[in-house]
Amino acid sequence: MMKQKIIAVIPARYAATRFPAKLMQMLGNRPVIAHTYAAVAGSGLFDDVFVVTDSAIIFDEIVSRGGKAIMSVAEHESGTDRIAEAVKDMNADVIVNVQGDEPFMEKDPLEKIVALFHSDTVQVGSLMRKFASEADAQNPNAVKVVTNKNGKALYFSRSMIPYKRDQQIQAPYYLHIGVYAFRKEALLNFTGWPPSLLEQTEKLEQLRFLDNSVDIYMAETNYETVAIDTPEDLERAIALLNR
Repeated sequence: MMKQKIIAVIPARYAATRFPAKLMQMLGNRPVIAHTYAAVAGSGLFDDVFVVTDSAIIFDEIVSRGGKAIMSVAEHESGTDRIAEAVKDMNADVIVNVQGDEPFMEKDPLEKIVALFHSDTVQVGSLMRKFASEADAQNPNAVKVVTNKNGKALYFSRSMIPYKRDQQIQAPYYLHIGVYAFRKEALLNFTGWPPSLLEQTEKLEQLRFLDNSVDIYMAETNYETVAIDTPEDLERAIALLNR
């Protein structure tokens, strides 16, 4: 197999619904988005790393620190659409999408998602980890995934899946971690499809791939995500950094 060009793209909107300007909140001596960029670039796994943003403030922040940033032109429904616009004319085989609010992103989960693409059959990949408890899995904000024995996602849901009809069976629940990787063609195809009924019902854009018969392969990781969605998350992240 020829060496693939693998890049990482970090979508970064300034106006987040729950926590506006969260990516520019200070975490130690630099903003959240600068930590995320440094973590992804520092993994050494990628031929290039870009932040894609609708904000001149975020753009200037990344560039002033020697990073690479792209201004997105159009309004987009999702981060996936924003990434597709940015990479459509780029020379890249595999695009890894890391959310901008993941300041503690580690090398190990990124390595696992990249390794999925050693197989030519994989068009889309993502990450999952076992829930620590069944109580955690009951939260509808925590997206569940079930896979077949080869790691291919069968379904993603906010509901508890699988449903335990037999309580004696100890089937684990898996949390979907929203780091994705795509072959370029699969990513560009995604943006040409209308949002699917399942996607609109669950508000989960990855269901658009399954609805259009594109398999998503999952890599299991122990990575504990620390996404900054609320001011409380930021407080926890600051405590973690100070530790």
